[in-house]
Amino acid sequence: MLKEKDKRFIWHPFTQMKDWLQEEPLVIERGDGNYLFDIDGKKYFDGVSSLWVTVHGHRNERLDRALIEQVGKIAHSTLLGLSNDKAIELAEKLIDIVPKGLTKVFYSDNGSTSVEIALKMAFQYFQHKGEKKRTKFAYLTHSYHGDTIGAVSVGGIDLFHSIFKPLLFDSIKLPSFYCYRCEFGLDKNTCKKQCLSKAKEILRENWESISALIMEPIVQGAGGMIVHPDGILKELANECKDLGILLILDEVATGFGRTGKMFACEHEDVVPDFLCIAKGITGGYLPLAVTLTTEEVFNAFLGEYEEFKTFFHGHTYTGNPLACAVAIENIKIFQEERVIEKMKEKIALFSDYLKIFENHKNVGEVRQKGFMVGIEIVKDRETKEIFPFREKVSIKISQNARKYGLITRPLGNVLVLMPPLSTTQDELKFICEALYKSLCDILGG
Repeated sequence: MLKEKDKRFIWHPFTQMKDWLQEEPLVIERGDGNYLFDIDGKKYFDGVSSLWVTVHGHRNERLDRALIEQVGKIAHSTLLGLSNDKAIELAEKLIDIVPKGLTKVFYSDNGSTSVEIALKMAFQYFQHKGEKKRTKFAYLTHSYHGDTIGAVSVGGIDLFHSIFKPLLFDSIKLPSFYCYRCEFGLDKNTCKKQCLSKAKEILRENWESISALIMEPIVQGAGGMIVHPDGILKELANECKDLGILLILDEVATGFGRTGKMFACEHEDVVPDFLCIAKGITGGYLPLAVTLTTEEVFNAFLGEYEEFKTFFHGHTYTGNPLACAVAIENIKIFQEERVIEKMKEKIALFSDYLKIFENHKNVGEVRQKGFMVGIEIVKDRETKEIFPFREKVSIKISQNARKYGLITRPLGNVLVLMPPLSTTQDELKFICEALYKSLCDILGG
């Protein structure tokens, strides 16, 4: 009955509903630890952390308790003209854990809005500073920053965004650092990072009109778990600083331990002008997002009431006390249970377990940074030819993995594993073997 009602009433995101209506829906009823259970009682490992949000597993006792305790006080109170204790406490805790220099917290509801806020702040900052020509943004090919119009305007995935082109503002595209499919047809071992040179060249040619560069640090998630070569982030950050371009780092996917550091930018000691975080901030419990910035940016918005330097942006559930209470406890878990420190051994083992994929005839590349993994499927390893989308090969592999007790969701021709940080060593081995079995079921090997 529930499956029938789903088909009657729900329009699912990023889903071709014609296919959905012809298939058997998987309906989840509950979660426990790193597992999900459907309405028929079947158990599945949550291989993509319920779309990259679950951090410490489902029904975590500490997060449950924090939520319940806050419900006993108040569910919501606005930040427009008021404040609340949990929003204040969380802001202080965030400033303690983010790169030093980020000192101001602006709350919103999801990753797209955190990015939208950073874009608008960067634009308005330069307007207040009198640099009126700095109205554009630079972004990377294959980037994804959300689905609001501003975020889509700096998105580099044509499959998602081309249909909306008439609605978007013009932005400046930089090459991606997708070594497996190099835009310049070069080999990463001998290329001398021509992609980086070209990116710097574009920034230098257009710096007078650019307010900010926005990028996902180290890993471009939705683009296919594209892992950048070492040093790219640092080089671009330095270039932006030299040119007076603000740097927006979108850590919606990479933040909260996913790459083996609390934030990916820590791998290269980069402090951005804006840090956008969401997804894992509440451990996967409630929608919450934050845009952090500097005193320099904040001070540019200070003025007399009648000057209208105010940042005219806000959301109804900004700084929601329920979400903030859970986020506070999430940070405490990271600190008190030494989550990041404990990941080091698991990340190394994960790398070992992933080697099972490397010699499969249809695996072009295995990419990993911490607990973020992309396994690129190809029709031909020599030519790197992809399977036609109509064949839905990666979707078939992911759906077939359910029979082995694994839930995952692909990105185009890339199989994805992004398990909760609470995943055990044995579970890491299990999910790699389950996905490999499914791969072999569909493509042989």
